[in-house]
Amino acid sequence: MNIYQHEFKMNLKSVVIWSVSITILLLAFMSLYSSFAADAELLNQMMDKFPKELLMAFGMTDMDMSTVLGFYAIVFLLCQICLAIQAANYGFSLVSIEERELTADFLLAKPVGRPMILTNKLLSAISGLTITNIVVWIITFFGIGIFRNGREYDTRTLVLLLLSIVLFQLFFLSVGMVISLLVKRVRSVTPYSMALAFGMYVLNAFGNMIGEESLEIISPFKHFEPTYIVKHAAYNLPLVLISLSVIIVSVAASYVLYSKRNILTPV
Repeated sequence: MNIYQHEFKMNLKSVVIWSVSITILLLAFMSLYSSFAADAELLNQMMDKFPKELLMAFGMTDMDMSTVLGFYAIVFLLCQICLAIQAANYGFSLVSIEERELTADFLLAKPVGRPMILTNKLLSAISGLTITNIVVWIITFFGIGIFRNGREYDTRTLVLLLLSIVLFQLFFLSVGMVISLLVKRVRSVTPYSMALAFGMYVLNAFGNMIGEESLEIISPFKHFEPTYIVKHAAYNLPLVLISLSVIIVSVAASYVLYSKRNILTPV
């Protein structure tokens, strides 16, 4: 069995669990839209009474929750948090898993160069994330189709929102991978992935509240802010380019670091 197939089989259970979890999340929250839309004016009045700082923290300013995409933008933010944790998990475990399970020496002894090993691992992780991405697409259109109560929405804007998932996932995957190669040993990926995902989310929320753009621009939650995409029917291109640059630099640095990494024996 080649490296790609082996890695993909190892991640398959995780992919299924994340896909099912996100499916339940999306359907559960979209099922609430009917009752919210029925009292649209009351809902918007209630939102106006919330502290402005709180609305800014969750990216809910100037958003009409009574519309299909306005409501979905808030649901999508919760989905982004799940996608971030999943991608970060795969990034941190991509290389570190061999060191934890004492299989690194066995793998590196094979007649395959380190760049090829990392490429196969990376492609396997991307394949798993793509499956979850496809599930999000399917459930989104299915859920909106069932629960929108005949209300119209801009399909192009929704597609733009869903397309943002690709770079969003790659950001956390690549950053997680390069951090795992920079630290001496990753004993457990969960603390690292949770810290990266929620840390980036908190940076975005805190930056929104205090109006500090220097905090916001380093967070992919700001780069692909659902409410911005829905409101403008476009991406914030300068911020998207920041994410793309981080991905390219992180992947390139990972290849360099992995080719020079000394494999440690766990104690």
